[in-house]
Amino acid sequence: MRTVDLSPLYRSFIGFDHLASLMDAAARTDKQPSFPPYNIEALDKDKYRITMAVAGFSDSELTIESENNTLKVSGTKADKQDNAERKFIHQGIAERNFERKFQLGDHVKVLGADLENGLLSIDLEREIPEALKPRKIEIGNGKLLENK
Repeated sequence: MRTVDLSPLYRSFIGFDHLASLMDAAARTDKQPSFPPYNIEALDKDKYRITMAVAGFSDSELTIESENNTLKVSGTKADKQDNAERKFIHQGIAERNFERKFQLGDHVKVLGADLENGLLSIDLEREIPEALKPRKIEIGNGKLLENK
């Protein structure tokens, strides 16, 4: 598959830098790892929750960062010296480090996170500023105002 260079179009995208960078990011072929599995659910009109299965991780081994409309969740396991003594017949619980990124929409902020029973829940909310909310324009009586 051929890649498309969009950089010549940037000079025409006045005020649409974010859109151009999103198109570039979508064109990249970086694959997102499939570990750990996650759900994204809509709780209300503007409230969302990301739930990740992070079995075997404690809250001190998890890091959640939000920057520039990107939510990054990473887990780093402590040294595996304890596992050297253990002999597994079958090891199905992955205890490997991970990093997963989520692209957040504009005006979406992270409310908080909770770890319970091996599930990490991250609550999100979209808060649209008052200036960007749709507003109703009243229709006048049809008379034009004159400048005097």
